[in-house]
Amino acid sequence: MTIKTILVDDEKLAIQGLQIRLEKFDDIEIVDTCRNGREAIRKIKTLKPDLVFLDIQMPGFDGFSVVRGIMEIEPPLFIFVTAYSEHAVRAFEAEAIDYLVKPVEEDRLADAIDRVRKRLSEKRGADEIEKLKSVLSEVAPDAMANMDDSEEPASADRYEKLINVKDRGQIFRVDVDSIERIDAAGDYMCIYTADNSLILRETMKDLEKRLDPRHFQRVHRSTIVNLSQVREVKPHTNGECFLVLGSGAQVKVSRSYRDVVARFVH
Repeated sequence: MTIKTILVDDEKLAIQGLQIRLEKFDDIEIVDTCRNGREAIRKIKTLKPDLVFLDIQMPGFDGFSVVRGIMEIEPPLFIFVTAYSEHAVRAFEAEAIDYLVKPVEEDRLADAIDRVRKRLSEKRGADEIEKLKSVLSEVAPDAMANMDDSEEPASADRYEKLINVKDRGQIFRVDVDSIERIDAAGDYMCIYTADNSLILRETMKDLEKRLDPRHFQRVHRSTIVNLSQVREVKPHTNGECFLVLGSGAQVKVSRSYRDVVARFVH
């Protein structure tokens, strides 16, 4: 699997340095480089890369403006590369797969590439399954119906009871029932319990697979809530509402997930 890649940085030496570091990865194919944000938007739309290494601070269009500028197409994966670590939170809010601080460390770069491979493999696998289902529904609808009927609900036993979280140099064993809510920041999860908050390096999609959906539900694009922790539902405007949790924290439920609230309204 070749990973078509574009490098974006206003500093020529930074691009050259990253090119050298990426030479060791046989599956990384650098299809172009860009020196500013406007050029990057054009090249991304034209070349449709799988991955973009994107500098944040550039004259004119910065890295975040580039992300906003390609939202009408299916976006590539982004790895932000910058000398300023204070941009980390905004980078993850922009759905970056990772965030590297200059000078880029080889171990961190290798880790980021592994995450890219995993994400692309999952995406391509899901795309192939959907294509197969589409073909089956046309040429063999009966077989497709039998396939759907044969799917059995997953056993609750397969869901995690404890989650190991490596944070601040320590490993914490978190009882899943003690989790109040989980907020996403890119590929990092902020896990909140009644008396602690921890950072887990994992995607929202992967973490959802580990949690029992009878107890944990997404109520916002970037928030999962433990339903047993909900103490009150407060209506808000435009069909949205807030869930008041046991700690007193309030979590907004977006309209897209308002069916979750129906569980509490009898």
